[in-house]
Amino acid sequence: MTEPISGLSSSPASATVAGVTWERATIEKLVLAQVKEQRAARRWNLFTRLLWLVVIGAVLWFVYKSDAMTAPITTPHTAVIEIRGEIAKGAEASAENVVSSLRTAFEDKGAQAVVLLIDSPGGSPVQAGIINDEITRLKTLYNKKVYAVVEETCASAAYYIAAAADNIYVDKASLVGSIGVLMDGFGFTGLMEKVGVERRLITAGSNKGMLDPFSPQDEGQRAYIQSMLNEIHTQFIAVVKRGRGDRLKETPDTFSGLIWSGQQAVNLGLADGLGSLDYVAREIVKAEDIVDYTQRENLGLRLAKRFGASVGEGVFLAARSAGVQLR
Repeated sequence: MTEPISGLSSSPASATVAGVTWERATIEKLVLAQVKEQRAARRWNLFTRLLWLVVIGAVLWFVYKSDAMTAPITTPHTAVIEIRGEIAKGAEASAENVVSSLRTAFEDKGAQAVVLLIDSPGGSPVQAGIINDEITRLKTLYNKKVYAVVEETCASAAYYIAAAADNIYVDKASLVGSIGVLMDGFGFTGLMEKVGVERRLITAGSNKGMLDPFSPQDEGQRAYIQSMLNEIHTQFIAVVKRGRGDRLKETPDTFSGLIWSGQQAVNLGLADGLGSLDYVAREIVKAEDIVDYTQRENLGLRLAKRFGASVGEGVFLAARSAGVQLR
């Protein structure tokens, strides 16, 4: 007779027991894997919630910090508002931001005068005009002086703004002026002819395709654009003459679009003297303490936008509520 191999059983009962054991082990593994997956999901959800709490907390902290910085300062000081870079809607030097900063500075009883710290090549005549008008209005309303201090550049639309100041101070090497208007573009008709490309432009309205770079320039349309630029230039000149008054030593080049050094600008009456922000605060305003009123986009809002988090923006905005080129 053949002896059964040790460790193996041919008994049906033994086979049944082995099958049940294998199934139990498999079920236990599946249950353990599911438990681990649920634990990992709970940890991730907890991490996500904590991350949102940190982001929201940072937003609220920056909002609080921003509000604290703009709280009224009763001790005498010189208020400064920076105008840097392009003057355009949506830019840091937009009319919305600058006007909001101006109103806060003028309303503060501790501000003895307002200084516009300018370093800009120009930009939109519309934005500059809004700022110029508001400076004029606020000076009359609050009876406070406004001084412009030029660092590197105060050209075109930036000078449009500076002209509203009571006095303009520059560095001897600053770039000042460029009182003119431009509208630029390109024309590709000659290139298209060389490469054999045909322009097919269909319009309703004889001037709808005006300034199209792929069509020949129409002299009638060009004359119309020129007249519009001349009108804006005339407005610019009027603002400068009103702001500078008898101090302006007008020459044939004054409104030609030329730019001058700071020292030349003083000689031409486009500026009143040489001086820095500290000099104006100390010697002119007689209030050495300088407080920055420049409105900048809150860092919390920038973080929310960077994460693409509409919820973060909503929290920020809710907290804030419980602000043709001349060159």
